[in-house]
Amino acid sequence: MGVFRQRSILRFLAAAAALAVSACGSSVLNGPINEPILSVADQGGWPLGPDQFGSTVIGVSLSGGGMRASAFSYGVLAELDRYELQTDKGPRRLTEMVDLISGVSGGSVTAAYFGLKGREGLPEFRSRFLDRDAEQGFDTNIGIASMVRILKDGGANDRSKFPRWLDENVFDGATYANLFARKRPLVWISASDIYSRVPFVFEPITFNILCSDLSKVRLSEAVAASAAVPGVFIPMNVENFGATCGGHVPQFMQRGAVSETAPATLQASGAAMMRYRANPAQYRYVKLLDGGLTDNFGVTSLALQRGSRDRPYMPMTAEQAVRVTRFLYMVVDAGRGPAGDWQRSLESPGGIDIASIVTDVAIDSGVYRGYDYFSAIMKEWQADMRRWRCSLSSDEVLKLRGTLSGWRCADVTFTVGRVTFADAGPEWKARLDAVPTRFTLDPATIDLLVAGGGEALRNNTVFRSFMGRTPRKNLTASIETAPVSRQ
Repeated sequence: MGVFRQRSILRFLAAAAALAVSACGSSVLNGPINEPILSVADQGGWPLGPDQFGSTVIGVSLSGGGMRASAFSYGVLAELDRYELQTDKGPRRLTEMVDLISGVSGGSVTAAYFGLKGREGLPEFRSRFLDRDAEQGFDTNIGIASMVRILKDGGANDRSKFPRWLDENVFDGATYANLFARKRPLVWISASDIYSRVPFVFEPITFNILCSDLSKVRLSEAVAASAAVPGVFIPMNVENFGATCGGHVPQFMQRGAVSETAPATLQASGAAMMRYRANPAQYRYVKLLDGGLTDNFGVTSLALQRGSRDRPYMPMTAEQAVRVTRFLYMVVDAGRGPAGDWQRSLESPGGIDIASIVTDVAIDSGVYRGYDYFSAIMKEWQADMRRWRCSLSSDEVLKLRGTLSGWRCADVTFTVGRVTFADAGPEWKARLDAVPTRFTLDPATIDLLVAGGGEALRNNTVFRSFMGRTPRKNLTASIETAPVSRQ
């Protein structure tokens, strides 16, 4: 009887699969999202001259977590905009001083939009994205047809819908060339290379190795790759065009790939890049899914570039390193604690919920180790900078800095902080933890997240300490956020 039932079930599934395939067709839009480049000399990028960083450097990383992460990080940026610092060029809003911003999954939407539009575009972000149903851009109903596509192609949705939805509704056809033209901030969008199991960062270094033109990649495609939840989306492809453009794997990655003492992340990332360069025919396509699988805080790029250690101040230039006195890096963490009520019954969560849960489990298992590693990297960088600066002669300082006025070699402090739901307070945290990982939320929940992000930054002890040591002015918010009752 058991065998009979098994055969009957198999026949039913086979018939259902055949019916689904005939109904939905077999074509899948999954071509590469990038194009080749003839020479790395033509590769666009962000300028890294001496004016890139002032005396105060601000970096922000925006975590994954669907629309929850997008809205919470937007609330943090809106609160950041309320503060002003005195600089050598006069008073400036903190949002105008962001030099580095990275994003993963839901946070990548906010990061890419901020990089494209700057603080001037933030007031429109809510209407352009947060108040909209981004799930219109992909199928969330996991039925028989979707299950067949998941089994056959690796995901229920190809790249025919979500990147197009983002392109039309949020990014207006913008490419990385538009980001490069703005010059600041540097924007790092991270996905996951699922073959090599390492972060894949959309930046010139990566695309030089693949002999690909990053400037032609649409922001919508990079963000969609960063947010590609396993099962919900088919992995997106970036093509490896081989060693045809003069690009090479940076020395620090080459050394890291073979060094027994290099950090594990640098070893794995270096080995991946070496594979793609050494054998492009075998490793023709880099397949990408949700960036949170390998780095939900988006801090890998800066951490890896610090791994070079060729010079104490890298990846800054020497000119930048003698100008910097304060470096604030805030990681905005929209991760939530256990939530939901499906654990009360025998029934399991279904559809998109199970995909989100599996992703959350994979992400949470290693995310805080990544943050601790990044914090250690920044602490070492601060120590290296102080030693190097204090080893300079007066002539060297004058050559690099242009003046000896106000020079204090040890006056350089790197500060790393993490903004979480807990910073907003226990009542806020309980409500924020209950928000699911979706790409559509009702207006009241968006209000809650945006206001919660502002409350969390205001209460964050690292941020308060940094601002307490720095001449500043607390201004009226220029980005409107709806108030939320604590009741």
